[in-house]
Amino acid sequence: MTKHLSGHSARGKRGLGRAAPLAAALGLGMAFSAMAPAPQAWAQSYVFNSVSIEGNQRIEPGTILSYAGIGRGQTVSAAELNDAYQRILASGLFESVEIVPQGSRLVIKVVEFPTVNRINFEGNRRIKDEDLEPLLQSQPRRVFNPRLAEADAAAITDAYVQQGRVAARVQPKVIRRSENRVDLVFEIFEGGTTEVERIAFVGNTEYSDRRLRRVLETKQAGLFRAIIRSDTFIADRIEFDKQVLSDFYSSRGYVDFRITGVNAELTQERDGYFVTFNVDEGQQFRVGEVLVTSDLPEVDAEAFQKAVKIRDGAVYSPSLVENDIARLERLAIREGLNFVRVEPRITRNDADLTLDVEFMLTRGQRIFVERIDIEGNTTTLDRVIRRQFRVVEGDPFNPRAIRESAERIRALGFFGNAEVQAREGSTPQQVIVDVDVEEAPTGSLSFGGSFSSDNGFGLAVEFNERNFLGRGQGLTLGVDTGTESRSYTFRFTEPSLLGRDLAFNLNLNYSETDNFAAEYDTTLGSFQPSLSFPLSENGRMQLRYTARASEIDDLSSNVGALITAEADRGQVWDSSVGYTYSYDTRRTGLNPNAGVLLEFGQDFGGLGGDNTFVKTTVRAVAQTKVLNEEVTLRASFNAGALNYSSGSSRVTDRYFLGSSLMRGFELGGIGPREYGPGEVDDALGGNYYAVARFEAEFPLGLPEEYGITGGVFYDIGSLWGLDDTNANVLYDDFSSRQVVGVSIFWNTAIGPLRFNFTEALQKEKRDEERNFELTISTQF
Repeated sequence: MTKHLSGHSARGKRGLGRAAPLAAALGLGMAFSAMAPAPQAWAQSYVFNSVSIEGNQRIEPGTILSYAGIGRGQTVSAAELNDAYQRILASGLFESVEIVPQGSRLVIKVVEFPTVNRINFEGNRRIKDEDLEPLLQSQPRRVFNPRLAEADAAAITDAYVQQGRVAARVQPKVIRRSENRVDLVFEIFEGGTTEVERIAFVGNTEYSDRRLRRVLETKQAGLFRAIIRSDTFIADRIEFDKQVLSDFYSSRGYVDFRITGVNAELTQERDGYFVTFNVDEGQQFRVGEVLVTSDLPEVDAEAFQKAVKIRDGAVYSPSLVENDIARLERLAIREGLNFVRVEPRITRNDADLTLDVEFMLTRGQRIFVERIDIEGNTTTLDRVIRRQFRVVEGDPFNPRAIRESAERIRALGFFGNAEVQAREGSTPQQVIVDVDVEEAPTGSLSFGGSFSSDNGFGLAVEFNERNFLGRGQGLTLGVDTGTESRSYTFRFTEPSLLGRDLAFNLNLNYSETDNFAAEYDTTLGSFQPSLSFPLSENGRMQLRYTARASEIDDLSSNVGALITAEADRGQVWDSSVGYTYSYDTRRTGLNPNAGVLLEFGQDFGGLGGDNTFVKTTVRAVAQTKVLNEEVTLRASFNAGALNYSSGSSRVTDRYFLGSSLMRGFELGGIGPREYGPGEVDDALGGNYYAVARFEAEFPLGLPEEYGITGGVFYDIGSLWGLDDTNANVLYDDFSSRQVVGVSIFWNTAIGPLRFNFTEALQKEKRDEERNFELTISTQF
């Protein structure tokens, strides 16, 4: 009995489900060309002396025979014949397959899938063709496969969903061409963005919805919804938000916190989502007893106990424990104790809501780093990545140190993605560390306009490269021209001089200014190389040399006697060496809600140059959050002193208090000034200044999507002291000024703006006030 098996590709049938035009154009389907034989017929066997292939144009007969797996003279059952048919069909090379036994001859008839002539996209505006092409598996000059075309359509749709366009639809279609070719066209309906209209929380009592929304990456739709994409609904971003929300609570002692569910509901108009996080906060735990124990006889647990920073009574945070574990392991290495591991053991005390922390020093496995393999860095040199590791080949393997190295690599900002994994090496006692990175753009060329109430309108051009020549070096070239000033800047940074934690910086600056209503001009140039290095976990030291030239010229007839005498000195050179020590608790992040920055620096002039002087600056800043982190309090103190033992200061050397130090007054609006006959009214600056600033930032009750908060501040300070004076000089002695004000903070698409409205409580008669100011908001 002759059997006739035929059919079309099952993959073609799948195309009917989503893209009917795709299947219709190719005539796809699944069918048998003959009725199913009686059950007893399937037991029949065949022996073929020859096999012929019909219908193939591009596919070699040998390839088809290899899929069939039927040899000449081989006894084949009907079931094996059906298996051969299925294998040929499953190859994905043919639209249809027929297997026809004709006595001792087997005929295999095939209809090949066409080849893809070209691929086009239609209807896409938000995502360009060149960004969609890498998503496709279908390729020109390859065999068309309906399954791949459907998968490509799904990948394109997912790309639009990632942009918040959940209504996007993609339909693949084919256009028949001659010589069994087709054009593959993806018709795209992009749809609009589906925004997050509202984010709410259920179950939170300790922190308000407003505070928790600030933690999330997803934002409610705001005023700049056409520009800011973080207010679009993306499912993957919601998953990320669940993790950061858990981290937020756990870092504040809520060890039992959990998210019981996230509801995302479409609005009635289907153009937005209401997202609700259901949370269970639990109780806040604090640190109880802290102990360091050891089961190693050579370890002095008492010495390690002294190195622990976490203290009883502090709010418990996993990061505090992790920091101390890393600190103890580093101490063990310094003490020459290899393979020492620190295991934290947490004991829960529900009665008093504390967690006892025991750091157990134990012996780890004797595993060494065999080698570090780096891949994917087409621009960045290997050594830039390797120096982020504190271990080298042959060192003991420490998983925690490897994780920290991975974080340092990501923190460089040179890579779009960086993965660090450890795998077994040539022996079980060795590991190979694999580093896989993807390069990201690190250079920028920016053009912009600027406006300053001190310097007027200006044009700024800046070239910035953070990974110069792949060496991890920084290079900046900038030109800034304003109505009243012109400046040119060159900066170069080598963050790891000689392969150590030693940063080298070189700053070159040249500026020309028309000072204070163009009554005189100044020309300033400086050359400053410096080295900086850590002294402790939070402390860092900078050593520098500064060569500086200054000149005052083009005086108007209204300039007083002091500035005239200073200008007559011509060009003056200063040469100095100096240092700055900084202590910044934000470097370790022990308290996520507070931080302290202390800086003290001095420059000693007289190493050549025309003057001998000592210049001292002091800066102290503190910040904390109160009232469940709704209100931010900041306080700062800045002071400076300029003392000359030979020569004297000029207006180009002395301090001037602008809004960055003392709000409520014009630059040069306070401090010593020469006021005399005619129109003489020269701001002279001062050799000494001291300013204390206090401010609070708080919500105004407006919808958070507006990004607007309020603030109040109080500044008190003074600027005083001159080397040379005369009868017309006012305010040479210390006299304080006091200012109060309110601020409006606005997070916009162009950056965080700050509007200050001020009123002077205490001032001198000829001080120049500034009652309103618009600035870029900065944090310390």
